[in-house]
Parts: sequence; structure tokens; C-alpha cells
Amino acid sequence: MRRLLVYLVLLVSAPVAAVAQERMFWPEQASEQAPRLDAFYLALVAINGAVMVLIAALIIVFAWYYRRGSHVNRRFPPHDLLLLETSWIVGTLLIFLAIFAWSTVLFFRVQSPPSGIDLDIYAVARQWMWKFQHPEGPSEINELHLPVGHRVRLTMVSQDVIHSFFVPAFRVKMDVLPGRYTSVYFTPTRTGTYHLFCAEYCGTDHSGMRGQIIVMEPADYQHWLDGQRPETTLAQEGRILYLRHGCSGCHEPESQILAPSLRGLWGSSVRLENGERVTADHRYVRDAILLPQREIVAGYEPIMPSYTGVIDEADMLRLLEYIRSLSREEAAP
Repeated sequence: MRRLLVYLVLLVSAPVAAVAQERMFWPEQASEQAPRLDAFYLALVAINGAVMVLIAALIIVFAWYYRRGSHVNRRFPPHDLLLLETSWIVGTLLIFLAIFAWSTVLFFRVQSPPSGIDLDIYAVARQWMWKFQHPEGPSEINELHLPVGHRVRLTMVSQDVIHSFFVPAFRVKMDVLPGRYTSVYFTPTRTGTYHLFCAEYCGTDHSGMRGQIIVMEPADYQHWLDGQRPETTLAQEGRILYLRHGCSGCHEPESQILAPSLRGLWGSSVRLENGERVTADHRYVRDAILLPQREIVAGYEPIMPSYTGVIDEADMLRLLEYIRSLSREEAAP
């Protein structure tokens, strides 16, 4: 009996002790969206807990009330409890609709880009590491430095198999796919160092595909960035690749071969020969380089060669940033 009491005390006190140590029981809330997602999760836990308690209480009450030997009238049980049936049907429907509405609002908040992006970071995942690329030039392996309070867009692609970018403290998780760009948006709200995991089994050393996000004060981040800044930016490296692969021979205004101009292309609406329109974003420009016959621009011949197997994902990001910088130059007064 004494041992049973000890076990019960440990069972009750263990969660209380874990709550006192936040990092052991609950990941730190280190992003703008973390409190919202936690509130939704706790609401689901509370609803499930209430239903569980209600069902358990009814089982106990009915088991006691209708136990063997009790003097209870068991004849002619009621077959029509319209009020009760209507109550649980309507009540359950309203609860599920509320959950659906709440989760939908959260989904669009998490998946939609914020009104302004302060930092655009690129990420390439491969077995078994994370490579992050800053537009200013610095690259990082299994580490990502960010300033606190800045809105971040992370554009990701895999070089081999499916990976998954997961930062528990940010409540951020997104699959990283080969041949396709995916993006996540978040705003760090606390300085510190936070764990980064791959949450999709990606091979033998999947468990070792870890990293860390280092959130710093803006002044400290700028000091770090200045100390890491290489001689060339990502766009300038893309310019070198642009010339090396002969892109300037077709896409420059003075070229002899008629090809679409890349100046002002990024973010614009492109009309295709089939009459459809697409937005010139990461996906479109990447496919135009690797799969040029998929979407032919109206008014141009399909003569561009494919660069599949010639340009890897890291160089592709450099080219994309250069093409994007051409639109920034066009927009500048």
C-alpha cells in the first residue's frame, strides 16, 4: 500500500515539476506565431479532456446506478429523448465548426507572407546537412543567424530526397522537396539558440541532420554579418554564372537572338503561348532554366536548351537572386 501511494505521488508530481522547467515540458515560445498555435493546441487538449472526463463519469455513474442488486426500474426504457439527442448533435457540430474556423485562420496566417519581408534566406537541404545562404553573401552550414523582431522568409529546396525543416521553438515545420521550392514565414521574438531538426526520415543518418537557429539583437546580427561578408554578394555570384553559361548571349537587349528580357521580369505576369498567365517567381524562373519547354513565353520560339544536370541547386539560387536583382534595379528611381 505504501509503495502504491509513492507511485501515485510521483505520477501527480512529475507533470508539476516538468511545468516548472519550461524547456523540459514545453518548447519555448520564440516566434510571433508560437502563442497562437499553442493556444489552439491547448484548446484541443481541453476539449478532448472534457469529453474524456464526461464519458468516464457517465460510465462510473451508470455502472453504480445499474449495478446488480440495485432497486432500479429497468422496464420500458425511454426510446425518444429528442432534447438530449438534439443537444449533443448541435453542440458537437458547433464545436467542430469553431475548431475548423479557428484552424483555418491560423493556417492562412502561418502560410501567407506578411505585409513586408525583412530577410530573404535561402536553404538547401541534402543528406545530411542544412546549408543556408544570405543574399549579402555569407553561407552557413547547420547554423542560421537571424535578428530578433525581423520578418523572415525562408525559401527551401532539397538536393536529393524529401526533408522537413522543423524548429520546435518557432512552431515551424515545412517539407523540403527536391525539384520544388517551399517557403516558411516567421518572426523570431526572443534571442537565444534554438534546435533545428529534420522531421522527415531521409536516410541512414537522418537523426544526425540537426542544426541550430541563433537569434541575436539587430546590432549584434549586423556586426556578425559584417564580419562574415564575402567579397561578392549572392546576386554578384549569380551574375558570374549568368555570363559563364552564356545567358547574356540571348537575354541581353543587344543580343542577336530574340529572347525574353530578364529586366523587370521578377514578380511580373508572363503570358504563355497557350494564353495562360503565370507569375515570374522562384518556381517559374527555375523551371524556365531547367525545363524551358514546359512554359513557352508568347511570341518567342522554344529554342532555349535545358540546364538540367548542369546547374545545381546552390548555383540555381545564385542565378535566381541575380535575376531578382535586375527587377530591383528597374524599380529603383
